[in-house]
Amino acid sequence: MAETFDPRRTALLTIDLQNDFLHPEGAYGRAGQGAESIKALPERIAPLRDAMRAAGGTYISAQFTLVPGPGGEPLIAPHLKKLRPFLGKGDFAPGAFGHDLVETLAPADYTVEKVAYSAFYQTRLEFILRKLGIDTLVIGGIVTNGGVASTVRDAHLRDIDTVLLSDGSAAFKPEVHEATLTSLGSLGTQMTCAEAIAVAEEAAR
Repeated sequence: MAETFDPRRTALLTIDLQNDFLHPEGAYGRAGQGAESIKALPERIAPLRDAMRAAGGTYISAQFTLVPGPGGEPLIAPHLKKLRPFLGKGDFAPGAFGHDLVETLAPADYTVEKVAYSAFYQTRLEFILRKLGIDTLVIGGIVTNGGVASTVRDAHLRDIDTVLLSDGSAAFKPEVHEATLTSLGSLGTQMTCAEAIAVAEEAAR
């Protein structure tokens, strides 16, 4: 596992950093769901996004999507409906405010709509990576034990190297976040946002 990466062959990939998760007027905010560690992520990741772009890198945002069905009710998995009963019409719908990437990070170079945990599952992510010649992903976002972990594992299956941002990802409970970092330790490199910025800035010199 390399302790560095080439920004020109690397994409920063954020998972689910959307208004419906983070904004006070989003679906989770209205329901009183959230965590300070999650709210802190956009400001921490934004300097890394800038450093990556300055070094020739790419920024991709993977955004959780609830596809509206007939009448506007979302096509939602039964387990998610049970876990988050407050989700309803308009939440995480393409084109809606809640579905959008948070303002601090917008716009991304590429946006991928995802309908499940992994950013690879039935999306165009791998197509984009192959077309751009990207073989490494620097991954952050929410939640560490859900979309982030699933994406790291799916990248591993595709021989795509990963750098998991240890302080650029978060879960609703810190102990779950830490346990997930431990469980993913054998699948790729882990760095703080500051360490990843240093790599990108060195490459840009």
